[in-house]
Amino acid sequence: MSPEEFERHVERGEFLEHATYAGHRYGTPRSELTRARDGLVLEIELQGARQVRQAVPGAVQVFIAPPSEAALRERLEGRGTDTPEQIEGRLARAKEELAARREFEHVIVNDRLERAVDELATLAATIGCSSSTPGASPGEGEPE
Repeated sequence: MSPEEFERHVERGEFLEHATYAGHRYGTPRSELTRARDGLVLEIELQGARQVRQAVPGAVQVFIAPPSEAALRERLEGRGTDTPEQIEGRLARAKEELAARREFEHVIVNDRLERAVDELATLAATIGCSSSTPGASPGEGEPE
């Protein structure tokens, strides 16, 4: 989608949430709410989570946290996809996001992927999601 088309969708209120993250624009169409019969899992950043909280006050929100800033740095560097400047920008953003973790009722520390997935699946089961396997949404953004 072109930047102009994205902006038209924003102006028409067609996104449940939208944000710019690491130089890219992301958004979740409002239509996903009606399409998702068994619930909707969004992987979004803090700005988007706050928008969802306003639009859907009953939404269950989960903050996925890295085990430490050092572990996050190691993960970002290990990807090999970002420049050192981009990594520093992501780490600065992560500090802001980590400071906001208290806004979330649930926090899962992603120290071991299998454990974090199990914890999220257990949470989903306790809140009435019909599947114990977390899904992904078309909205994307990494809360790193």
